[in-house]
Amino acid sequence: MTPTRIDLTAPDDWHLHLRDGEALASVIGHTAERFARAIVMPNLKPPVATVAQAEAYRQRILACLPPGARFQPLMTLYLTEQTSPEEIALAKASDSVLAVKYYPTGATTNSQSGVRDLARVHAVLEAMERHELPLLLHGEVTDPDIDIFDRERVFIERHLLPLQARFPALRMVLEHITTADAVEFVTGAPAHVAATITAHHLLLNRNALFEGGIRPHHYCAPILKRQTHRAALLQAATSGDSHFFLGTDSAPHARETKETACGCAGLYTAHAAIELYAEAFEQVGRLDRLEAFASFHGPDFYRLPRNQERITLERTPWVVPPSYRLATSTCVPMRAGESVAWSLVRQGS
Repeated sequence: MTPTRIDLTAPDDWHLHLRDGEALASVIGHTAERFARAIVMPNLKPPVATVAQAEAYRQRILACLPPGARFQPLMTLYLTEQTSPEEIALAKASDSVLAVKYYPTGATTNSQSGVRDLARVHAVLEAMERHELPLLLHGEVTDPDIDIFDRERVFIERHLLPLQARFPALRMVLEHITTADAVEFVTGAPAHVAATITAHHLLLNRNALFEGGIRPHHYCAPILKRQTHRAALLQAATSGDSHFFLGTDSAPHARETKETACGCAGLYTAHAAIELYAEAFEQVGRLDRLEAFASFHGPDFYRLPRNQERITLERTPWVVPPSYRLATSTCVPMRAGESVAWSLVRQGS
């Protein structure tokens, strides 16, 4: 019998986009309400490429938190071909930077400053391996001759396997995995290699892009894959394997930048993130494994203490608003106008 109430150690989000300025102020409350900590992505304009920039961004995030929120932003550096080994040493010595993010040039939002050739950053990767600073990978190739649905598989074959061979002790997280190929790679990897999985890749397959017509608010990078891959992700996330943990990749975009001839990639899920994961785990009868995936595996990998606070979910459906404010525009969230099965119990409820 499915429980109607779940008590969890406060979860963390190990892959989050918060933007900056008014947009940041619009969305931070949703994450702070559900998560104790989050790894914040550095793909701003300009990118967060130095420790000084990361610490300044962290202060802007803290300044936007709702009164009384105890949320902790965990910062990352954007890996560029100008990143130096000295900056990696500074990052390791800092109190705010936990990892470095690799974007292939042109793979996703604000990835223009990304790395064109991994060989150009080998000295930086050697420093990261030496300092045990994790490399967070957007694992796709961007070659125009590679089918968009094969980009992750080809990245693993062409880049990730050689990277692992050259830097065997490098701590790596393959972000927002979408394929059975990635599940197989991570499952067979050593403990210092891990992966995050999003709620939308657990709940949707590529048919969701075309339900009743083009659905721009289901377009994300990496793109949704076929049902066999979704099933592999569900199996991995709910298996209890500590290689896998929660990372929403929640990405707020203004409605007009999604509903256009060349729309942005990304789903906004922060408004119902942990509730959507609960739905996914319930689908396969493994709600009892949600806490480890959401609250234990990530902190253990990042060598941080597990949270002491608790949250409660209740099986009370609610309808997602058609949009949320995003700076001077609006953002259309996942499940806009539709129901979510689980509710976060607010204090005093």
